Amino acid sequence: MLTLTRSVGETIRIGDDIEVHVVEVRGGTVRLGFKAPREVAIHREEVYRQIAEANRLAAQVTADSIGALAAFAPAAPPDEQAEPAPAERPA
Repeated sequence: MLTLTRSVGETIRIGDDIEVHVVEVRGGTVRLGFKAPREVAIHREEVYRQIAEANRLAAQVTADSIGALAAFAPAAPPDEQAEPAPAERPA
C-alpha cells in the first residue's frame, strides 16, 4: 500500500486517466473527488462488497435454476432421436 500526504486542493493521479482530488478535510473526515473514464467503476468498499455478493448470489441462482429446469425437460426416448434433415435435390 502506498501512503501519501495531500492537502486540500491537491491531486493524486492513478495511471493516465484517473485523478483523485482532496476536496475537504474536516476533523477525521476527508472528502475526495474522482475523475475517471465512465467505464471505470468507483464504489465505497461497503457498496462494492454488496454488489459482489449480489452478483455471486445471482450466478448461483442461475446455475441452480438451470439444473432445476432440466429436471422438467422431457427426455426423448432412445428410438425417437432427431431424424437427419433430408438431402437437397438438385433442381
